[in-house]
Amino acid sequence: MSIKKSVVLLTLSLFGVCTLSGCTKDEILDHYNTIVQSAGSAELTGNLSLQGKKEKGIDDYTGSYQADYKDFSNTEYLFGGTSIKREAGKEISITCNLEVDEGTAKVFWSSGAEEPVTLIETTGEYKDTITLPDGGNYIGIECENFTGNIKLEIK
Repeated sequence: MSIKKSVVLLTLSLFGVCTLSGCTKDEILDHYNTIVQSAGSAELTGNLSLQGKKEKGIDDYTGSYQADYKDFSNTEYLFGGTSIKREAGKEISITCNLEVDEGTAKVFWSSGAEEPVTLIETTGEYKDTITLPDGGNYIGIECENFTGNIKLEIK
């Protein structure tokens, strides 16, 4: 069963249970947000598949990631999710050091249906604070025959 179908079934079940038990509107929205966050976490690249070491922060949107790549071609979704109401607020601070020895690497921010925004794709440092809109937001790295390293910290 696809993740979308699972979320729909869980949501319908949640509304049914909450209606019968007398949940308030805020309680229903909190439960729905939890379900949506769980579905969003499934989009992240699993720790066993990552090329480097990831330390989780206070939620799936924050933490640190460090990796050394050798001729790597793939995309890793490192941080993010699909929260409707993120408890830690809508702002995240990103610091990224990227060293490109060979090939290409692009650190990006993907938000909803919008085209991904490239944060950095050459050797150097990137620092910024991003305000996340509601819905799906992911920070990742897209590599093509990439040899080099990345140090990424999101708070």
